[in-house]
Amino acid sequence: MRYFTEKFPSLKELEQGLFLLLQQTFGKVFKEILEEIDREIAESRDKKRFQMKDKREVQLDTAFGTVSFKRNYYYDREAKQYVCLLDQFLQFKGGKGFSPLLEEWVIELAATGPSYRNAVRQIETLLGYQVMSHEALRQHLLQCEVMKPTEKMRAPRVLFVEVDGLHTKRQGKRKKGKEEKIAAVHMGWQKNGKRVSLIQKRHYHHKGNEPFWEGFETFLEEHYDYDATETKLIINGDGAKWIRACQDYFQGQCFYCLDRFHVAKAIRELFRNHPRYREIRVALSEYHPEKLLVELTSAVGQMQTEEKEEKLEDLIELLTENQQAITDYRKWLEEQGIETKGMRPMGSAEATMSVFSKRLKGGRSWSEMGIQGLIDAFIAVKDGLSIRTLKGLIEPHERKEQQKKKVTHMAKKYQKKVEAVTRNNIHYLQRSSGTPIYHALKAMVGF
Repeated sequence: MRYFTEKFPSLKELEQGLFLLLQQTFGKVFKEILEEIDREIAESRDKKRFQMKDKREVQLDTAFGTVSFKRNYYYDREAKQYVCLLDQFLQFKGGKGFSPLLEEWVIELAATGPSYRNAVRQIETLLGYQVMSHEALRQHLLQCEVMKPTEKMRAPRVLFVEVDGLHTKRQGKRKKGKEEKIAAVHMGWQKNGKRVSLIQKRHYHHKGNEPFWEGFETFLEEHYDYDATETKLIINGDGAKWIRACQDYFQGQCFYCLDRFHVAKAIRELFRNHPRYREIRVALSEYHPEKLLVELTSAVGQMQTEEKEEKLEDLIELLTENQQAITDYRKWLEEQGIETKGMRPMGSAEATMSVFSKRLKGGRSWSEMGIQGLIDAFIAVKDGLSIRTLKGLIEPHERKEQQKKKVTHMAKKYQKKVEAVTRNNIHYLQRSSGTPIYHALKAMVGF
């Protein structure tokens, strides 16, 4: 047994060694393919316009490790400037740094993960070397630009909106925190087995000094073929005044729902051990505002503390002013001749905020530019929007699926080049054919 332990590496060592070997091998393939493409461009270029001057070396950190290669450098007689045509053909802004694919990985991890440090650490763990510092990643993300959608989505008769605010800290002494106002818009619900998902979910993050709902309507016009006279809005949120202002802004085209999560939470905190707690919950679940207010009013003067009495009075005042907001929005739609089959109760505003909260809170303090840039990137990743970066363009996953055919064609074109570079590169396969590891690795050929 000792003989075999000394003879062969452990499974972990074998996996690490093969991964490193494959990185080195694919790095060589990557370099040779880039240089071959550059030669093809040189041969087919407009020689009257592009005068070849010399070769320029570029060094990139890639998924295969650091790769250095030289590409042709030209003088463009028409534009009167120097260019590397390879960079233009490959939609890549040349220069030292990391590759567009690596850039895409770290930006998505930074936007959706717990922190910049964690994103850098994950990439380092995967690739085996440090690509950049967390501060370099932060600065890089802040220079990204989220592109507006190229096509508008069809707006159904009804759009569902979940709205809430998220209080975040600001950097600097005596600087007050700020509430980030965010809305999630979707077209309804669809069942996937036992799970239910939202259809075409999109996010709006409010910026600037204009009223929230004015900015939100501009968002609807940019993303949907929105008709203010036809599209009905079902808006769910807590009792904040800026949220309730939707009723005045959209007039009869919207139905405001008072978020049932917040109402149920307030009732639970006040009446958990109260003898009428069950009746109060039933009145809320049945969308019966009159019955609910009767139950709440009957408890005035019977609360254990003055603090609870004050909270109860505030709750009664809020519900009295917004009785329609705790009725069933589906009845309102049916009265206007709209089919409500498949529509579910509103109430995911808090869940929407929890997704943002995991990334933005946790004791963190932000600069104004830092938090705006991160929220923009976060929403772009979630909503499938393109992101213009220093290295190129990060496309949404739907377009990546369309690009797979192009990648497959390219792989076939350069297959012989790959075979030529990788041949004789795995030294284990050059050993005697009688060894166990030879047979194990040889069996993997073709997979």
